[in-house]
Amino acid sequence: MQARVPVVVGGRGRKRTPELAARFADEFNIPFADVDGAVEQFDRVAAAAGGRPLVRSAAQVVCVGRDDAEVARRAAAIGRDVDEVRATGFAGTPDQVVDLLGRWHERAGVTRFYLQLLDLTDLDQIDLVAAEVVPQLR
Repeated sequence: MQARVPVVVGGRGRKRTPELAARFADEFNIPFADVDGAVEQFDRVAAAAGGRPLVRSAAQVVCVGRDDAEVARRAAAIGRDVDEVRATGFAGTPDQVVDLLGRWHERAGVTRFYLQLLDLTDLDQIDLVAAEVVPQLR
């Protein structure tokens, strides 16, 4: 038996994307959407898949800080307004981000998250996510 590479299909297309995911994917990823939009797209994909289970994943920009000032500083460092990142990504303290991930899991059935850190020089943020977000998800 040959090993098979899992296929991830993602996007927000209303017709062709769900059809492609239903036909080829092991995982469906919704990129950079709000949770309501994600639920709608996952529903379209599920309908196209006809009951065939797919892993549900989401990709989001993340800005995690120990307090509001650090979150705002990290948003500014990537050229974003902190309110925009809070509305369209995962921004906040580690506990707030864990709560957001939990809401996405509950509302949209997401079991895998791709957290996009845009400031690759901010190693402290990576350490913070690794130390205070990831352990709460296990």
